Amino acid sequence: MQKYRLKNGITIIFEKNSSKSVALEVMFKVGSNDENEKVSGISHFLEHMLFEGTKKRKNNKAIANEIEKYGGEFNAYTSADRTAYFIKIINKKFDIALDILSDMVANPLFANKFIKKEKDVIQKEINMVTDDPRQHQWILFQKNLFEKHPAKNPTYGTVKTIKYLNRNIIADYFENHYSPNNMIISVVGNVDNVKNKINRYFGKLKPRKTILRKKIREPLQAKIKKFVEKRKIFNSYMVLGYKTIPRMDKESYVLDVITSILGRGQSGWIFDEIRNKRGLAYQVSVHSEHESDYGYFAVVIGLDKKNIEKAKKLILQQFRKLGKTSNKDLEEAKMYIEGNHTLTLEDNFHAADNLAFWETIKDASLSKNYMGKIKKVNINDIKRVSRRFLNDKYTLVVVEQE
Repeated sequence: MQKYRLKNGITIIFEKNSSKSVALEVMFKVGSNDENEKVSGISHFLEHMLFEGTKKRKNNKAIANEIEKYGGEFNAYTSADRTAYFIKIINKKFDIALDILSDMVANPLFANKFIKKEKDVIQKEINMVTDDPRQHQWILFQKNLFEKHPAKNPTYGTVKTIKYLNRNIIADYFENHYSPNNMIISVVGNVDNVKNKINRYFGKLKPRKTILRKKIREPLQAKIKKFVEKRKIFNSYMVLGYKTIPRMDKESYVLDVITSILGRGQSGWIFDEIRNKRGLAYQVSVHSEHESDYGYFAVVIGLDKKNIEKAKKLILQQFRKLGKTSNKDLEEAKMYIEGNHTLTLEDNFHAADNLAFWETIKDASLSKNYMGKIKKVNINDIKRVSRRFLNDKYTLVVVEQE
């Protein structure tokens, strides 16, 4: 891996391989956690708007066609802490990817007709998430889990805040956050002269003072929190989870191993107990997220409402069982993480995104230490960390059938 810094503040991360493709990702260190209540959802809205035309490419179709006619892929995502735009294309068309993404971030039109259209599109997206209990349960979970931290807010905002946005608000937010000194460009693939090429396309962008959000100290959870939303559906959906720790806390790696023990595929403890042995549910999964200043752990299950209490007791039993983790359990969990991690990073886009993620956390070079941290986790770590986090002060959210 190579890392460079351009004069205007852009951080470049490059990893060369022998692939016939190249992934180019432009990431800005801004997401829904940086928004105030009035403009909730604006980071996600901006993600949409950058695909809606530039001075050179007048609409979405013009942008898309330049990539897709070469069989390339392009997309973007917004999270709580990041907004990323990427193109994956055959390596001999790397310059085209650079030209398109640099044009999008340097010359967005923000035309009123496109703003109006995207307001309608995003309102439909919000309604779609609300309609789907498997997605809506996550919105409810984070809203109930966090008290002060902005991670409690949905990335897409609300119908009310999206209606409030106008061109001046959008352009002002863009000016405050989409500066080169707040940008990471991650490249993975078989290309050469990367620094000079990026400088040619992005080097003219002028650095600006960026507005950084204040870090919020989230209070510890002192009691069980439960929220139930009743709906006319055939199944119920529950999320049981906890606030945990940021990625730079060394115990985040222990939680990754615990997640593997409990939730890997169909052989994880919770899947085995709830679906394999008892047939209480179809959907069973375990998640652990660690960001720059917050984290959470969650078990997600789709089941009949009559089985909710039984499933909850089984989940808590598996948490307590972590105190008896064997060497075999530990080594299999580590092997799963290593295999899954390796296979995921074989895709150039995931590799580029992974490097950019670690750069937003602290430094892209930490990505190379990830498996080393995982391999150092021992049984005493599992016992200590499971007692600390997976306790009797959980948050339970249920979208329940009437």
